[in-house]
Amino acid sequence: MHTPVTIIGAGLGGLTLARVLHIHGIPVTVYESESSPSARAQGGLLDIHDYNGQLALKAAGLMDEFHAIVLEGRQALRVLDRDGTVLLDQADDGTGGRPEVQRGDLRQVLLDSLPAGTVRWGHKVSRTRALGEGRHEVTFADGGTVVTSLLVGADGAWSRVRPLLSTATPEYIGKSVVETYLFDAGTRHPAAAKAVGGGMMIAPSPGREIFAHREKDDTLHAYLGLSGPQEWFAAIDFADAASATARIAEEFDGWAPELTALITDSDVAPVLRPLYALPPGHRWERVPGVTLLGDAAHLSAPNGEGANLAMLDGAELGEALAAHPDDVETALTEYEQAMFPRSAETATDEMPGIDSVDNTAHGLIDLAAEKGR
Repeated sequence: MHTPVTIIGAGLGGLTLARVLHIHGIPVTVYESESSPSARAQGGLLDIHDYNGQLALKAAGLMDEFHAIVLEGRQALRVLDRDGTVLLDQADDGTGGRPEVQRGDLRQVLLDSLPAGTVRWGHKVSRTRALGEGRHEVTFADGGTVVTSLLVGADGAWSRVRPLLSTATPEYIGKSVVETYLFDAGTRHPAAAKAVGGGMMIAPSPGREIFAHREKDDTLHAYLGLSGPQEWFAAIDFADAASATARIAEEFDGWAPELTALITDSDVAPVLRPLYALPPGHRWERVPGVTLLGDAAHLSAPNGEGANLAMLDGAELGEALAAHPDDVETALTEYEQAMFPRSAETATDEMPGIDSVDNTAHGLIDLAAEKGR
């Protein structure tokens, strides 16, 4: 295949696609808005599943590099009631199918697997437009442009490529999370460290919940989920860290102190993350010369599958293009026909919503037992 591929977005999905194309000798350029690989923190732990994310890494020929960055022991799971009672405590026996890695480390593995110059940093897309006959023009914030006959939007929730295919836009799901970090947890925050354990800790409750991971370097990374309209969160001054911390902590009044310490003892200012999703089952009619992957295609409420799906999208799209080197449209059709139902099925969350009366520690354990997990 000689048609160069233009990818917008150097996230995990876009980089997986670039790597698979590179393996098959297909020319590719990735344009990324960030100024460099280290321009911002790349998020926390990801569990990479053996039924999607690991399949993508196998297609990319990177399983050895992946195993080298796995954090041992992080598949451990604890479920706590809001009073701190431990209702489930599963150790990581090393046989699970979802080993944990740091997102930034995984991204670096993908970047290191590409030839120098594949990713063009500091290219923020301002708009895209169709030129006809499957060709598209991408305009960047600095005024530069690129014209391509094969454009892939891997540019996340607020994709600039999506409007070429769909009028859908992400909508707020009625829930936000507040992120906190506790460093050197074992020595500086022992009660919280004990509550979280060696891997992931979940403390669910109707209307509010706490998730936390033990990341590398003995860091606790917590996500405090709260149900509420965006206006409620907007009334909190997150620029005033102490005030915002106190206000969020009020919502967990009466919870065990080792759990609320994940809020009150944070070593960084709390960060608000409103959650959005595209309409369930989002899809589009085939448009020549352009497609989407990952959150640009099927953004959903967090369910542990987003990064895995984006990588599998990238791998399958790359393999489809390699399998049909003289027929791009057949490749894109084949890719989309597999991607649409897969993403729709995954977006159907088995877990109770945050406002459900079943969103409790006991409810979560009962659901897991019902599913045979």
